[in-house]
Amino acid sequence: MTGFWGHLTVAERQAFSGRSFRRSWRGGAVLCRQGDPPDWVALLLTGHVKVSLHTADGDTVMLAICGPGALIGDLSAIDRRPRSGTVEALGDVTAALMPMAALDGYLDAHRRVGLVLTQEVTRRLRDADRTRVELSVHSAADRLAARIVELADRFGRPHGGSVHIGPMLSQDDLAHWVGASREAIAKTFTVWRRQGWIRTGRRSVTVLDLEALRRRAGSSDSMPQAA
Repeated sequence: MTGFWGHLTVAERQAFSGRSFRRSWRGGAVLCRQGDPPDWVALLLTGHVKVSLHTADGDTVMLAICGPGALIGDLSAIDRRPRSGTVEALGDVTAALMPMAALDGYLDAHRRVGLVLTQEVTRRLRDADRTRVELSVHSAADRLAARIVELADRFGRPHGGSVHIGPMLSQDDLAHWVGASREAIAKTFTVWRRQGWIRTGRRSVTVLDLEALRRRAGSSDSMPQAA
C-alpha cells in the first residue's frame, strides 16, 4: 500500500492496527458526509473511495480518488473541524477506523507520524492548487487525459499492453472531477475510442495507448507550480 500507510514504519503500523478496528461498506455507501463531526480517521485497506464537495449553489466537485493506504479524515484530524467533503465507496471497501481519542494517544506515542500526517495533507493541498491551475489554462479534454493518466498510474492493472483502471467511476464522476459536462466527457471518450486510445464499459475504462494520453495531457507537466 502507498499513501499515508506507505510512510509508516513496522512499529508505527503495528501500533495503528492495535488502536483501530475494521469496518466494511458496500459500493455506493457513504463513509462520512460533508459537515459531519470528525469522530474518526479511516485507513483504507481494500477498495477505493471518491471525495466530493457540495457547493452552496448545488454543484458537486469531486476532489480526489483514494485507494488502499490512504488515510480518510486526515485534515479533520489536524484541525478538528467538521468534515470538508463527502466520502463515498466506489465498490466494496474495507477500512481500519481509529476514533479521534485513540488517534491522540497514538500521535503522542509516535510523534513522527504527526509529521507524516502533515506531509500528506500538504501534498493534497498542493494537488488542489494544481487542479485550480488546470481549470483555468487547459481544455476539458486535456484535463480528462490528465485524470485518466493519473488513475492508470496510481490504480491501473496492466494486462497485455493495456491498463485497466480499477476505481469504478461513472462519466458523471469524471465530469465532476474534471470540471466539465457529462456530454463533454462522452464526446471526448467517443473520439478516443475511435483513435484506439481507450476501451470503455459500464463504469470502467481500459487504456489501450497510455503514451498517447500522456502526450494529450503533456501540457499539464509544464503548468505553473504552487509555491
